[in-house]
Amino acid sequence: MIPISRPSITEAEKSAVLAVLDSGMLAMGPKTAEFETAFAEMCGVKHAVAVSSGTTALHIALLANGIGPGDEVITTPFTFIASINSILFAGATPVFVDIEPETFNLDFSQVEQAITPRTKAIMPVHLYGHLCDIPGLLAIAEKHNLKIIEDACQAVMAAYEGRKAGSFGTGAFSFYATKNMMTGEGGMITTNDDEVAEACKMLRSHGMKRRYYHEMLGYNFRMMDLQAAIGLEQLKRLPEFNEKRRQNADYLNARIESAVTPREKDGYRHTWHQYTLRVNHGRSREAAVEQLTGAGIGTGVYYPVPAHRQAHVRKVVGEVSLPVAEQMSREVLSLPVHPLLSRSDLEKIVSEVNKL
Repeated sequence: MIPISRPSITEAEKSAVLAVLDSGMLAMGPKTAEFETAFAEMCGVKHAVAVSSGTTALHIALLANGIGPGDEVITTPFTFIASINSILFAGATPVFVDIEPETFNLDFSQVEQAITPRTKAIMPVHLYGHLCDIPGLLAIAEKHNLKIIEDACQAVMAAYEGRKAGSFGTGAFSFYATKNMMTGEGGMITTNDDEVAEACKMLRSHGMKRRYYHEMLGYNFRMMDLQAAIGLEQLKRLPEFNEKRRQNADYLNARIESAVTPREKDGYRHTWHQYTLRVNHGRSREAAVEQLTGAGIGTGVYYPVPAHRQAHVRKVVGEVSLPVAEQMSREVLSLPVHPLLSRSDLEKIVSEVNKL
């Protein structure tokens, strides 16, 4: 079976973990600080704050920007549920805007009409590794004095005109095991705002600025040095990982003829966390998944139910119609694109997909 994802773990990661174990400093310590510095430099921002997951990164990013009960956050329905849960964790209300079918991202042309006096922020999700329409969203945020919380959990090193994801507002990243770079589990918050960075650091560690002096209600959302050690080694190879993903996506795009293939907008740099087709020619996606699985090709459906149709979200937002997101949820199908694919793997994927 060609898996839909597969982490690349070398002797470098293993040695880094053993070195931390030998040091005795397992919790948040010098390796975490080193990882934060390296990640901030990569993103081109002043601050990076390491946390326990992408979900906690989003949660803290919202709280650190003053978002809470009574506030509204405009976002996409087409994302992993953690994006929406983080808004609910903060006590705020998600307000959904439909997506564009080309990138599966928030349709910025519909954002302004969703703004109300309660709107506090926009949370774009850079889905599958392609940035949202950043110029449009930044213009709206500036006009209406709104915060930008970038859900970049799938978009590490994605860029618009050379500027990296996580540098346009407050960014949130995930290092879950299937991501382009991973720490097993873990996350990072990026910002150029000194006050937001300080709040993030306190919120992740029980509201402490100094040990045992608690200035606010905080959480235990810290990263371990074990994770940071893996992250440092993965970060060194991230450009190589992403370039291989780009080459694999180019190969698939040039040869797949049986489905609508994904594209990269001009000026944007896609990192291809997922390579996502649209199967919309009358054959059911379920049949396509069955056929490809039988041929030994792993697939994924991200996501079969848009967020506004999830039971706990419907209780908050009611019945909402978002036709593009609903259509995409019926059509999307992700194929392997990870950097460990061989040429024979790619050839097999193309051959079997073109039989659909």
